[in-house]
Amino acid sequence: MHTSAAPTPASAAITLAVDCMGGDHGPRVTLAACRAFLERHQDASLLLVGAPAALAGLTHPRARIVPASEVVGMDDPIEIALRKKKDSSMRIAIQQVKDGAAQAAISAGNTGALMAIARYLLKTLEGIDRPAIAPQMPNSKGGATTVLDLGANVDCDAEDLLQFAVLGSALVSALTGNDSPTVGLLNIGEEAIKGSEVIKKAGQLLKMAGDAGDLNFYGNVEGNDIFKGTTDIVVCDGFVGNVALKATEGVAAMIVDFLRQEYSNGIFSKLAAIISYPVLKSLKNRLDHRRYNGAALLGLRGLVFKSHGSADEVAFGHALDRAYDAARNNLLERVRARIAHAAPLLARQEQAAPAEAAAIHV
Repeated sequence: MHTSAAPTPASAAITLAVDCMGGDHGPRVTLAACRAFLERHQDASLLLVGAPAALAGLTHPRARIVPASEVVGMDDPIEIALRKKKDSSMRIAIQQVKDGAAQAAISAGNTGALMAIARYLLKTLEGIDRPAIAPQMPNSKGGATTVLDLGANVDCDAEDLLQFAVLGSALVSALTGNDSPTVGLLNIGEEAIKGSEVIKKAGQLLKMAGDAGDLNFYGNVEGNDIFKGTTDIVVCDGFVGNVALKATEGVAAMIVDFLRQEYSNGIFSKLAAIISYPVLKSLKNRLDHRRYNGAALLGLRGLVFKSHGSADEVAFGHALDRAYDAARNNLLERVRARIAHAAPLLARQEQAAPAEAAAIHV
């Protein structure tokens, strides 16, 4: 297995560019989260991007306002966000990464717009066709399973899934220190003969990558393996990944609501709830999706993180922490190293794709 990039020295400061205007709540949430973040990380500084008047509530020696006169709305079409709103807080935040003023950008704004602007400004890394969004989902082992793609790419071919596996391996390695995280391919069964033709081919490519030492391929996994923590990473197309994420959030919310109702019911329910409080509190905390907020946009020539649009102060704070950890542990260099190591296999697939297309047209 290849050698990982060394973490950034502790003496080096990390600067994050924050789109303070994006999301459902804007500065009311982002500024509070930024203030708490600066208290947690003495070696970090923030570029607060947005309307100066709206950001005046946070003054800190390690925070500086970067003006932006426009905001990308949650329902803005991608074309409007990309072509018309060139002074949006989202775009200016990403521009800070491109210019080298910040190591990473964070936004809770429109996902499609964020991906489009980030791809336009930063471009994709050599060897990567499509960036992917990589969130984490809680598992029964007490940790999290990284799943990609979240929803940036609805239709994926086998080569895309191979690239996602390489990107996801770099992310998990940077955030956890595990240089050989396991990769599972989401399928309708564990057997290699199952699944669509795309999935079967992806399985073959991932096995080849595993044999070459480019990644640690476990094999096919099923939906419940995400929550069992069978593998560190699960690769799938964006449609499936987004459905799985929304389902997870829905189940977590349902359990939290159930526990809240039980506490408010009759005396016997309240007594039972009091007795079981430590266990119920632990379960609630484990399922709290706010702990896993902050998905990396992988495959770009810069670090960009997406926070959930409805994130509160706690959730947005976790997104800031995730971006900080990625920058501190040189995620971008780790991604480059993984891609470079897998370059021969990725190149073979790029060469094979035109040949296959030509054969179809014959």
